[in-house]
Amino acid sequence: MKIQDTVAYQYAKWGVPARNHKVGKYVKLQERQWMKIADGKVKGVWVDEKEVQRIYKILDLMVHPDLQVPMSEGLEPYANLFIVAVLCTKTKNVMGQEVRYYETGLLEIARKNFKTFTSAVIFIVLMLTDQKYSRFFSVAPDKDIASELWLAINKIIKESPELYNEYEQAFEILRSEIRCKVTNATYKPLAYGKDRMDSRTANGFLADEAGAMDNYPIEAMRSSQITLPNKLGIVISTQYPSDDNALIDEIDIAKKTLEGLLQARVFALLFEPDDVLRQDEAWMKNDNAIYQANPVAIDNKIVFESIKNKRAEAILYENKRENFLCKHLNIKYRSLGVEGYIDIQKFKRCVKKADKEWWNGRAVYLGLDLSQTDDNTAVAMVAGEGDTLYIKVFGFVPKSNVDLKTHREKLDYWKLIRRGDCFACGDETIDYGYVERFILSLKEEYGVEIMQCGYDRYNALSTVQKLEEAGIECVEIRQHSSVLHSATKLLKEKVLNKQARYEENELLENNIMNARCVEDTNKNKYVNKKKSAGKVDMVVAAINAVYLWEQEQLYGSNFTVQVV
Repeated sequence: MKIQDTVAYQYAKWGVPARNHKVGKYVKLQERQWMKIADGKVKGVWVDEKEVQRIYKILDLMVHPDLQVPMSEGLEPYANLFIVAVLCTKTKNVMGQEVRYYETGLLEIARKNFKTFTSAVIFIVLMLTDQKYSRFFSVAPDKDIASELWLAINKIIKESPELYNEYEQAFEILRSEIRCKVTNATYKPLAYGKDRMDSRTANGFLADEAGAMDNYPIEAMRSSQITLPNKLGIVISTQYPSDDNALIDEIDIAKKTLEGLLQARVFALLFEPDDVLRQDEAWMKNDNAIYQANPVAIDNKIVFESIKNKRAEAILYENKRENFLCKHLNIKYRSLGVEGYIDIQKFKRCVKKADKEWWNGRAVYLGLDLSQTDDNTAVAMVAGEGDTLYIKVFGFVPKSNVDLKTHREKLDYWKLIRRGDCFACGDETIDYGYVERFILSLKEEYGVEIMQCGYDRYNALSTVQKLEEAGIECVEIRQHSSVLHSATKLLKEKVLNKQARYEENELLENNIMNARCVEDTNKNKYVNKKKSAGKVDMVVAAINAVYLWEQEQLYGSNFTVQVV
């Protein structure tokens, strides 16, 4: 069987043309790269056509439980590609052994795409074809999800008498595991939180609904595979609204690999809408957002119409939007609720790459949010150019509390520190001396002229005194709706009108999602820390800086009085 004649290759070939807008850019990248391997254009990596033939023979013996046709006919085209690419792409390791090239198969895909069913097919094939005494596991947030793969494998085996007979009644199905008598392989579902994972060796594993877990289960499985020459991990999930889950890093690694920035042995089908379909609420009217997240919807009219109906509800009702965007379009989104400040998708339209040179020679206004000494602190820097407001925010956290904050806030602060989104300083409390030196270094580091620095009196008097001694004019900004309403409104309007630019910062985006506004009797609004869904210090610091910039636009640089 020639690889070019398979459904897997034909599906990849169908997806790569630029004119095909039903397939997203990262799926196109993966398809294009794998087709080069299949066509023999990549040195040292190839598609084993004998293995392809062997696997399709097994698929012919399986019966699709719902369609009652051979699995080779019933599998979705994307599943054909995923299975053939992951299992049949080969290379040689440093010992000269022939092994699978891909060590990770990543599937980011919307709900109702039979993703667990696809994994069940892979695990049946692995149990029949992998080395003797192999052990396979599925890991999931709870026992019910972990058992979904067990149920799917069980269902396929029981509906496939020819498979059962061909391999001489190969499978023994027990309540806690499934055994394959041909290879003495076993499969067992594990639930994170109930089953210890560090003491097991996994020839292959499935991390199901990875977006609902942290990194521990996946890393525990991968650590168990270090000594194995032929290992495989399958990670599948829809998007989740949380900022600390295993899927985020897996997708980031996959995208950087596809873009040539990393070298990782991962095959990733990232079914998510392209950026252009996330902007200006394009997902509300452009059906390609559905197709790019849900490949089954392309040919299945029932699935497509069902998703369109859910989209109509998500457009009308904010409380349905989070579930629809995350689960059906793979767009990460956290519901704003009735007091939400800025829609995160609209805020992300304003992101720009970090550019230190842009700031050189600019007149800037600073905003401080000096929180309690054991909490987050933020410094914001803003400048205007024409009608556009430019924002850069720096975060600070106490170094000894990073692990605690990561666990408590479900946000990987160590990753944020590595990315430069925030800085660790002090021990169990913020080192305000570090923050003060950082502020004073901005003039030399960025080449800016600091016009004024706005602060909340709470926790700031000592720092303000030192900054003023160093020649920085500081302005107290009363944290009251009558004072902050205008700046709060202005920042939001700048974002909505795409007249704001912020230097990419995941922690700032998290703060935006957390921010909630309250309204006083005069309809004035401001961001309220107590009402917010998490840390908002970066947003508060930015609003303080915007307040000063707005006052300068209105009254010139000599204003001194706040009207309260």
